Amino acid sequence: MTDEAPAGPASPAEPEPAIPAAEARIAEELTDGGWHRLHPATPVLRGGFVFLLAIGFLLSSLREQIVERFVPGQDRGGEGDLIPMLVETGALIWVILALLAFTLLAVGVSYLSWRMHTFRVTEETVEVRSGILSRTNRRARLDRIQGVNIVRPLVARLIGAAKLEIQVAGNDANLPLQYLRSRDADAFRLRVLRLASGARAEAAGSAPAASAAPGAPARGFVGSRVDDFLAPELDPDAAPPQSVVRIPLPRLVGAVLLSAPTVVLVLFVAVGIPLIVRFEAWYLLVPLLPTLLGSAGFFVRRITRSLRYSVAGTPDGVRVGFGLLSTSNDTIPPGRIHAVEVVQPLLWRAAGWWEIRITRASHSSSPGAAGQQNTSILPVGDRRDVDRVLGLVLPDLVGDQALALVAVGMTGRGGDDDGFTTSPRRAWILKPFSWRRTGFAVDASAFLVRRGMIWRRLVIVPHARTQGVDLTQGPVDRRLDLVAVRAVTVAGPVDTRLGAIDRATGVDLATQLVRAAVASARSDTSARWGAEAASWPAPGSAAAAVPAPAPAPVPAPAPVPAPAPDPAPAADPPPAVPPSAPDHAAAPRHRSTPEDPA
Repeated sequence: MTDEAPAGPASPAEPEPAIPAAEARIAEELTDGGWHRLHPATPVLRGGFVFLLAIGFLLSSLREQIVERFVPGQDRGGEGDLIPMLVETGALIWVILALLAFTLLAVGVSYLSWRMHTFRVTEETVEVRSGILSRTNRRARLDRIQGVNIVRPLVARLIGAAKLEIQVAGNDANLPLQYLRSRDADAFRLRVLRLASGARAEAAGSAPAASAAPGAPARGFVGSRVDDFLAPELDPDAAPPQSVVRIPLPRLVGAVLLSAPTVVLVLFVAVGIPLIVRFEAWYLLVPLLPTLLGSAGFFVRRITRSLRYSVAGTPDGVRVGFGLLSTSNDTIPPGRIHAVEVVQPLLWRAAGWWEIRITRASHSSSPGAAGQQNTSILPVGDRRDVDRVLGLVLPDLVGDQALALVAVGMTGRGGDDDGFTTSPRRAWILKPFSWRRTGFAVDASAFLVRRGMIWRRLVIVPHARTQGVDLTQGPVDRRLDLVAVRAVTVAGPVDTRLGAIDRATGVDLATQLVRAAVASARSDTSARWGAEAASWPAPGSAAAAVPAPAPAPVPAPAPVPAPAPDPAPAADPPPAVPPSAPDHAAAPRHRSTPEDPA
């Protein structure tokens, strides 16, 4: 690797992740359009443990009989002994045969289910077929993929397997692949995202492959599992260091202790214990102790599920990963975030901590920790972390004016010259504490809503993701000549409603938002972020070795038409339109192109 960074379409801050050659080759095979099967251990991981638990329960029930039969001096007379009774009646052999038949049947059904569960990735869709008697065929278009999540549970990590979930817009629309080989999951995800970006099949597989160092010994199964547990959650080569945001453990613990559930629990204990002692109502300990134990487990889970938390920018989107023993990481492609909310609870204000929530069109089917990053992309962070994450999830929100609006929207108290249009004075009846702060600002790329004095909130809605505008007025608003404006997006945790705004101002705002949404939707190409790469041949391919007309349009699109007007216009029409000009004009513009000023 050289020290010179190429000034190509990709940003210098987003290096191409290197993929081991073996994993890259397997990922290409898994996306060749043919049907493929899951990890061979899938039946055991999905349902085999239930059978093992049943066997364990049976052995636990018979442990006394087993001990008495095989350990001398433990005979208790045989009363109620199941094994001697089965031996005396001659039914023991039938019980063993029944258990063996049940085991063979379970193994056969699991194997048949694994054989019938296949998937394939074509140039347009991802398909999954499953079922033995009742067949199901689920399909997701590549251009509708909202993200790809990889979950590695503890038991699955022990045998080198990982669960991959392709997230699609809609309820129960995700396509889970349980399980793939862990070493192939990341390369497979990268390949799917490249295809979803609009890149051609040969360009999608052009990520650099990292070959093993000469003389490096091949790691066995045990060695690879040890390396997997000892390796960092985020590969240092997967993202530039300046784009990585991490959560220190002290901040994570402090955020949990300063949360609203902790305050409620402390008040509950501080009031409940003295009352129990004062009135000797010891029976109240029956509901109190389970509550305390459940709360302790809740706090422990909140901390452990965010250990090794990281947010990083990659060429194919924002990567969010976390986990210690069981890990999870999600990659959100560009253009899939519909709204962003920056929140600061009252107890976090002294520490300067913030939380960032997002609205996405997909809903993770993974419970608990595996689905937490679907709504909260930054559980807790300081101001610098917020600026970094906002730069990753809202790359079009650039410029000094936009950054100043974000800063004022987070901490501003309201004023005539802060860039926000606030509620009129008569709105104090509806918002006695926050009417000065409640307001909005419209940037070239987004709609910003500021509200909340105790719990500060800043909502940012990209114009390209706005699906409509609601203008409502209740009876109290009508008396005060106020309205509420809401930028309509997909359903999610971020509330985009702005209330208590002057009626005339609200009508003008709604008109402005509709125009901005229409204009942004026409020019937005973030959903096909790799379409520009589709017009370039893959390195090493046959197309790259043909005369090489592709590099020509990049340095010389502008100088060619310049001399055309000076000579005779009638004599120069053929040179004025070179063969490479239509290709350059047809290529969709994107923020990563050298010609794009953004």
